[in-house]
Amino acid sequence: MTRVWKWNRPVTVREVLEDLQQERSIAYTTVMTVLDNLHQKGWVRREAEGRAYRYEAVSTRAAYAAALMNDAWSQSDNPAAALVAFFGMMSEEQRQSLRDAVRIVQGPDRPEPQEEREGGEAPQGENPGSMADHGGR
Repeated sequence: MTRVWKWNRPVTVREVLEDLQQERSIAYTTVMTVLDNLHQKGWVRREAEGRAYRYEAVSTRAAYAAALMNDAWSQSDNPAAALVAFFGMMSEEQRQSLRDAVRIVQGPDRPEPQEEREGGEAPQGENPGSMADHGGR
């Protein structure tokens, strides 16, 4: 998948093979089998081009990473503790990325969580009991 994501376009088995062979010896049939398995699992779609296929990622690398994180988090018996432990593993740069992502998800019309806590009250016009109106976030 890394090679397919890297090019961000439909690729052939031959292209992936040639790229991989710059690092190690690998057989054409191995690459073909892996891409076929990824197709069967729904990770890539393929389109016939002559006697070969062109493979293209179904989702972005970011979406794949998000799905992995969501799956791991949803399997926890204590999601809050899992998040605290995960955040504790982050570098300062990763925590800043997290803050940026939260701001994006909240949108421009939503107050930052810190502002709500510091004031002790919801900003004017906000009903503290109306969280369901915002999708529970």
